[in-house]
Amino acid sequence: MCGKWLRERRRRRFFAVAHSKQAAVGFRVHSGWAAVVAVSIEKGAPVVLAWQRVHLVDTFAYKFRQPYHTAERMPPGQAREFIERMREEARRLAHRAIDGLQSELQKQGIALKSCGLLLASGRPLPALEKILASHALIHTADGEHFREAIVHASGRCGLAMMCVKEKELLDRVGQVSRLKPRELLRRITELGRPLGAPWSQDEKFATVAAWLAMASKPSVAFKTR
Repeated sequence: MCGKWLRERRRRRFFAVAHSKQAAVGFRVHSGWAAVVAVSIEKGAPVVLAWQRVHLVDTFAYKFRQPYHTAERMPPGQAREFIERMREEARRLAHRAIDGLQSELQKQGIALKSCGLLLASGRPLPALEKILASHALIHTADGEHFREAIVHASGRCGLAMMCVKEKELLDRVGQVSRLKPRELLRRITELGRPLGAPWSQDEKFATVAAWLAMASKPSVAFKTR
């Protein structure tokens, strides 16, 4: 009995140690897809653990990548049904991507705990009818549509969420890292050199968003259905 208790204690201690390393994932979202980068922090600097580009629509075509533009040409009832279907699809694909990343990191003894998401204006949107009556709001809604999918999926996976407007990103991270924007971007660029393509501004900004999520205190993790 004592031996069994001791083995169980050692197993639990090993599990706790093996999963003590934490990570965050950052997203830069576009119409129908997102750049995704997961990082941990070592000696105060980010280390890239995984990076990819994830599709948030099953069929990568304009009709689905710009759902509000498509809905604009539909009768009201059909438009609402189409937007709801696209929302569920984007949520499903976002969850599959985050859940898969979480599982892969867990196999390496790394716990994915938080998420950094880049925002555009962050302005609240009105009801669907008013959105479809304004071309400017349609553009905004198409972007927010896919960001909402990331927020929802992160909640399902229990990740703490940190959202930041893209125009404020470098200043926010600079306050934490004490680096000027030019030096910060130089380091992030160098970070991606051994990783190969793609390592564009999408991946760089997703990395910085994940770094900020690790360095700051995101909102408490929540679970959604």
